[in-house]
Amino acid sequence: MQDFTTERLLLRPLHLGDAAGMFELDTDPAVHRYLGGIGGPRPASLADSEATIRFIQAQYVANGIGRWAVLLRSTGEFMGWAGLKLVTDQVNGQRDFYDLGYRFIPRYWGQGYGYEAALAWLKHGFENLKLPRICAYADANNAGSRRILEKIGLQPGNEFVEGGTRCVWYEAVTPIPPLS
Repeated sequence: MQDFTTERLLLRPLHLGDAAGMFELDTDPAVHRYLGGIGGPRPASLADSEATIRFIQAQYVANGIGRWAVLLRSTGEFMGWAGLKLVTDQVNGQRDFYDLGYRFIPRYWGQGYGYEAALAWLKHGFENLKLPRICAYADANNAGSRRILEKIGLQPGNEFVEGGTRCVWYEAVTPIPPLS
């Protein structure tokens, strides 16, 4: 798994040194506003964030993919995570699909970083990993996240409830129009 970059971002596998950034991210109430039952538990300590990173690192080994750290290229600051993960449990009647996701610390919101990271992972999934389909889902009320998914080319599908949260399903299949 080799790091890759966009114009402003460095995307790389998570490591334990990211625990403080993960803790900041996952304890912020604004981040959890639209996660409801789909965002996982909030960490109570730095050790919980380290455990989350170890869990994701195990996904790298088992599935060859998982969420990655997103860093600001110019400074190396931890901004959040983005990436693809293999979902083997059932969600919306689907299983064994690649889920595109992202989560950023609020000070990085509204600057196009989520779009940039999501587009990079969509391209990476289709062009480098040769995935036949990439899916995502978002809280139906999360207009910002839904706008990103639609802007990068995922098509909205049905609404469903996951973990008590009303969600919208999205997906794209290859081939898709050239991404820029």
